Formats: sequence, C-alpha cells, structure tokens
Amino acid sequence: MRSFDVSALYEPPFVSRRHVATDRVAAESLEWARRHGLVGGGPSASRLHRAGAAELAGRACPQASVPRLRLLTDLFSWLFVMDDVCDDDGLGSAPATLAPTVTALLDVLDRHGGPAGTAAWCVTPTAGGHGGPAGDGAPRADRDTPAGALGVALADLCRRVLDQRRPTLLLRLVSQLREYLLALLWEAANRERRRVPGLAEYRQMRRHTGGVRPSLTLTDLAYGRPPGPARRVDPALVALDDLAVDLVCWCNDLFSYRKERDAVADPHNLVTVLAAQHGRDEASAFQLAAGWFNDGLAGYLVREAALVAHAGPAVTPYLAARRAWLRATYDWSMRADRYATPPGASAGTQPPHRFEG
Repeated sequence: MRSFDVSALYEPPFVSRRHVATDRVAAESLEWARRHGLVGGGPSASRLHRAGAAELAGRACPQASVPRLRLLTDLFSWLFVMDDVCDDDGLGSAPATLAPTVTALLDVLDRHGGPAGTAAWCVTPTAGGHGGPAGDGAPRADRDTPAGALGVALADLCRRVLDQRRPTLLLRLVSQLREYLLALLWEAANRERRRVPGLAEYRQMRRHTGGVRPSLTLTDLAYGRPPGPARRVDPALVALDDLAVDLVCWCNDLFSYRKERDAVADPHNLVTVLAAQHGRDEASAFQLAAGWFNDGLAGYLVREAALVAHAGPAVTPYLAARRAWLRATYDWSMRADRYATPPGASAGTQPPHRFEG
C-alpha cells in the first residue's frame, strides 16, 4: 500500500530539512514518556518509538532551539499515546468508557497544569521547564484520577508552556487541546454505533481529532514569532490555516488507511468516508481521497501567494512553519513505522459501518 500512496500523492514542493538534534531529542522524549508513566519498558515503549515523534518535530522545526523542539516532541509523544490508547487499546470504543479520562484531562487543562483546587491564574511559572520526573511538580491528585499518567504528562506540558511567559499562546493551546479531547468523544460515539460520518461533518471534526492545531501552536512558538491576535483573525490567514490542517490530516489518512482498515476497521478516515458517501470501492475511494489532497495542495499554493501579496513579510515565519509542516508530514509518513499493518492483523474481521450523511 505504501508504494501506492507514493504514486497517488503529489510531493509537497517545499525544502525537506531535519533538525540536527532530532536523534538526541528522540531519546530524551522517550525517557520523558517513561518517567511520566506514559509507557513502560515493553511493547508500549516500542510502539511510541516506532511513531517517530522527534522525527516529525525535527522536520517541522528544523531550526528551533532544542528546548522548544523537545516541547513539541513531547506534545507529539503525548498525542500519539492518547490516540493509541483510544484507537488500539479500546479506551475510545464508547463515550461512557472514555468520558472519565477526558473529564480528568479537561480539569488539568482548566488549571493550566497547576495543582488540583488551584485556579489557573494562580499558577506560577517554574524554573527550567524541561519536564522532570513524574514526582517533580506532578500533583498527586493528577496521578490518582482516571487519566493517570496522561494527566501527569499533560500537566507537565502545560507548566512548560506557562514557563514561556506567552499567556495568549498558552490559552490558545489549552483551547485547542480541549477541542481535541471533546472531538475524541465524537469519535467514540461513532465507533459505538458503527457509524461513518458524513463528509462535511468529517472534514470539520477531523480538524480537531488530528491534534494538528495544538501542534501548530507549539510550532509557531518554536519559530519564535507567532502571529499576533489581529493577524490571526485575518480571513485569508484563517482559511490558509484550515487548509494546512486539512492537508496534514488527509495525508495522515491516506498513509494510515491500510493499518486502520485491517486492524480495527475504524470509520474515521477520509477514504472510508468518501467510499460510503459516493458508493466507491476501496481503490477508487483511495484515488478520490488522493485527489482531494493533490487539489488541496495546489489550492494551498495559490492561497499562500495571495496572502503574501496581501500581508507581506509579516507572515513569513507563519508561512515557513506551515510549509515545513506539510513537507514534514509527507516525509515522516514515508519513513515512519507507525502506519505499518500490525503482524497477524487480518482484513474483513469487523462488521460493516453504517453511513449517515
């Protein structure tokens, strides 16, 4: 399937680069995940290693400072673990199963990583901000909630962003992670009902379930010049940002399709949605989804040129981050083992999903 992916997709016409500290940060982030209890020493650690969080971050931020590259990589590690326990381990099989964990994680976000019972605005930035052991600054209450290690690690991420002393960026990140968590409940409801969402619904919700928006926020931090509030509400910038998120998610869907279909028959994939809505077989639906990506990429280049003509050099760091993300997603997907079909997985073991337009 991977060779078919390559032939179907246009390669983003941007420079491919990789941070020189990528391998070092990969080892540090895996150790961070172990210290905070996200993974143990066995299959869970191997699964996270195969995900290649640092490889994606190092390509998205090839010139970032190492601490900010670490921050982005650790966010990726957290997102990968959260996705895996929902998609592969059964936590996201039904809203009632997932809701206690989401509730506990929302509480962490509301406190911006502070101790339980502390208002977010009372939290004081800490020195360093490099994510120490789970016992260092990790509230005992977070470890005792249904979220467990996920809550401890998320609190650490929030505190490290707080250390950057950019309150607007912190609030945006918290809001985007909240939307991500609530969107996971939407996915769980679909899985419970074996429901394939309609195309317009999927396109909107995929922007949240993919975790791309909070990742772009920390990428903007790594590039050092996040767009200001006035620039962020510019309709041209908003439209370009939405399209960049779509392209990252659609690329992800195309590369992950075989694994998701064979392993769990998950309905949350652009190929599956297009096949259901248009009555296509698997191969033609895949080609249609690839066409969406290719047309979207062409449209992105047109919109980007128009934004440059309208806004000038003020948006250069913003555009550089999006270009790097699109290229990084493609390159990382080509190399990562995350989307390989698990050994022994067999196709066709799940009952069909029901389409709802």
